[in-house]
Amino acid sequence: MYAIVEIAGHQFKVEKDQRVFVNRLQTEEGKKVSFDNVLLLGDGDKVTVGAPAIDGALVSAKVLKHLKGDKVIVFKKKRRKGYRVKNGHRQSLTEIVIESIAASGAKKAAPKKEVKKAEPKVEVKAAAPKAKKASGKPDDLKKIEGIGPKIASTLVEAGIATYADLAKAKPAAISEIIAGVRGSHVTDTWPAQAKLASEGKWDELKKWQDELDGGKA
Repeated sequence: MYAIVEIAGHQFKVEKDQRVFVNRLQTEEGKKVSFDNVLLLGDGDKVTVGAPAIDGALVSAKVLKHLKGDKVIVFKKKRRKGYRVKNGHRQSLTEIVIESIAASGAKKAAPKKEVKKAEPKVEVKAAAPKAKKASGKPDDLKKIEGIGPKIASTLVEAGIATYADLAKAKPAAISEIIAGVRGSHVTDTWPAQAKLASEGKWDELKKWQDELDGGKA
């Protein structure tokens, strides 16, 4: 039996005992994890297609380890402008092994997913007063390793507009705020980076960021 399942924003064709590399999961190494967004099941000549997911189907797996992918070089150049930028990127990945594929009997988590999607909206509304209380010009949060333009604007909308605001926030709360931003983001070091930035310790921050990759040590 095989299945096509969505894991961390990507679709994979998986079979029992197969090892798969996916975008970084929050589950600890050695722990089990399950995925209920199964789009297709194949068992011999029998193929079941979901609309879009198959009700009751479940793929169970075990987290083997967290790692980083091969380095990718990103080079940007503008003609006659003297502009050249070279950056390296290593994607944060998680290796899992597929333990079982269940065609039925699994408890669907659709209602819970809807609640989780609504949580960031509630927190954004609750954090709005903080944005009003913020004094002075907002800081450039993109200077924090791992934060891009989309995440920066999302944090500002949630009331985290300065380095001091970000330094006070907890990684778990930040992850919930940016849950709607596509991709895998590791927020563990963001408050500590922001603290150095708020204190003006740019040399110390730059030295540390050279050792980070997407905000992950």
